[in-house]
Amino acid sequence: MRLRVKCYAYLDIETTGLSWSRCDLTVVGVATFRGPSTQVRQLVGDDISVEGLFDCLKGADEVYTYNGSRFDLPFIRQKLRLDVRAHFRHTDLMYDCWRQGLKGGLKVVENRLSIPRRLVGMDGFMAVRLWWEYVNGNDTGALQTLLEYNREDVTNLHVLREKLGVA
Repeated sequence: MRLRVKCYAYLDIETTGLSWSRCDLTVVGVATFRGPSTQVRQLVGDDISVEGLFDCLKGADEVYTYNGSRFDLPFIRQKLRLDVRAHFRHTDLMYDCWRQGLKGGLKVVENRLSIPRRLVGMDGFMAVRLWWEYVNGNDTGALQTLLEYNREDVTNLHVLREKLGVA
């Protein structure tokens, strides 16, 4: 009998701001980990869709976020009319961090747990600026930096989950 290997999915979004009603999704990133296999997929701008997100999450046993219960998933529900939790089991790692005395945003927690980043000092505000540099100035370098920032977010969620010992 062969055991089925769990597929962990990590989701993070980038937006033009914090308001679900006035702002837009710019990037939806999903990293999936199944055994030794890792895949990162990113939907960008007009390519963000329900179908695309389902394709990124295909085969996922559980979706992990950081502050996703209060930001990412409600934003997706508002913009795509998709309730991710109705289709996938979800764990918000922020609450697991809180239970272990780790408060603050993802970058603060990563720093406390010595989870490294290549793009040190970058935050959500800078992600918004990079998006507009790309849209208004056709700056493809800005888009690549934004995508790398999102990639680090989703892959570091995997490291965070493992460090926290969350199943």
